[in-house]
Amino acid sequence: MTSHSVTAKWRHVVGVWIVALAVLAGPALAGSDAAARLKSWLDLGASLAATDESDASVDEPAVKGPPLPLHCIEGYGGGAITPIAYVVNPGAKGNILSVPTTAYTFINMGSKKLQVFSVTQVFFNRLEFGYALNHLEVGSLYDDLRKAGLNMGRDHVNLHHFNLRLNFLDENAFDLPLPAMTAGIHFKYNDSINRIDKSLGGAFSGIGYEHPYGIDYTMTATKMLPKLAFGRPVILTGGLRLSNASQLGYFGFGNEHNLTFEGSILYMPIDQVLVGYEFRQKRNPYHRIRKLVDEEDNWHMFSLSWIVNDRLTISGLWGVFGQIANTKADCSLGLQIKYEF
Repeated sequence: MTSHSVTAKWRHVVGVWIVALAVLAGPALAGSDAAARLKSWLDLGASLAATDESDASVDEPAVKGPPLPLHCIEGYGGGAITPIAYVVNPGAKGNILSVPTTAYTFINMGSKKLQVFSVTQVFFNRLEFGYALNHLEVGSLYDDLRKAGLNMGRDHVNLHHFNLRLNFLDENAFDLPLPAMTAGIHFKYNDSINRIDKSLGGAFSGIGYEHPYGIDYTMTATKMLPKLAFGRPVILTGGLRLSNASQLGYFGFGNEHNLTFEGSILYMPIDQVLVGYEFRQKRNPYHRIRKLVDEEDNWHMFSLSWIVNDRLTISGLWGVFGQIANTKADCSLGLQIKYEF
């Protein structure tokens, strides 16, 4: 299949998703009660998170919260590139099974293009299962390798993420100002990198590639400060990750796991808008191939999300990813459309 036909196929899929989400969102957008439900949830969340609130007898209203957090590109609750401790769409208290959440994310990384389809499902309000398919078009890396006399055999990679996260500590548990705490295990499988390595005569194996699969382990803490900035909520997150992935797994996995830090700051200036900054530390599991596979840089992501209603969120993304293989991706623009059923 040619690069042009692959691109055309994915554009068609994107169009279908956008139309489908617009149809699903239509009934909610038509009524005025969505904004009222959203405001009531925000008021409730602020009161529950405030540490000086002593009246715990207020009944929780039967309203659905806003569609937060977003979907990380790896297929779990968070920002675009890092997790937060809140699970996605946990459902009403006491529910065994919540309804699923889906998202489509596109990020233009210069010559490289990333498309993500993700879905999450929560059990018992705290156990989150997630899956994401990442389709990365490698762009100029394919051409640069051909100029060097090497043939990748394909111009894209597919990376599958299977995630299990447990929110084992509720925010403000034991009547103490504690953060929410969530532990995660994330299995990843790259269905393309083995064939690419063989086509390149073992080039990736020569710099540290060992497996087409790997496991990340995460521990995440999140705390909402309901009136920190101009009387509006700020959500702070910090966490640790243990991973053996090269560029999240797009170029395979090494043998040794590296410990890294990740975190985010989210701010809600008005009820329907969420502004975010994320940081993800990166380590280098591989050696370099000069001008073709360079060292990894830390990732930064800025986001602006519109909470359309209590089910739909549309987010604009701006990523600073530094070196990705052979090129820089320091002005990467993206879009996420997320829908909670």
